[in-house]
Amino acid sequence: MMIATTVTGAPGVTAKGSVSVRRFPYAPKDWDVNVTQSIAQAEHLTLEDDHWELIRCLQEYYSKTDFPRLRQVTDALNENFHKKGGMRYLHQIMPKGPIALGCRLAGLKVPAGSVDLSFGSVA
Repeated sequence: MMIATTVTGAPGVTAKGSVSVRRFPYAPKDWDVNVTQSIAQAEHLTLEDDHWELIRCLQEYYSKTDFPRLRQVTDALNENFHKKGGMRYLHQIMPKGPIALGCRLAGLKVPAGSVDLSFGSVA
């Protein structure tokens, strides 16, 4: 199944600019690329290579654990994106929180503690 999009070059994205759902093997069964694109558009976010990689990483991590905890998700993302600056880099490309918004884009439940507006923090 191929879904048209304006994103190119990302893993899971063909040279023609289409997102291949097959390249997201750990995606939840009800995950829809069109919904992901709509959420990103509503958040004024243009999905690029690293955004798609973040989505895939989150989906894979969630598929391997029964109860994802914020700290464990943070550590996994920090390790995966270490060469680019880890969580600091991810916060630059996703100012509304790489875990909170990333999980929404990936069709996943946001781990407890990811969003605490009383402290003004978003993971």
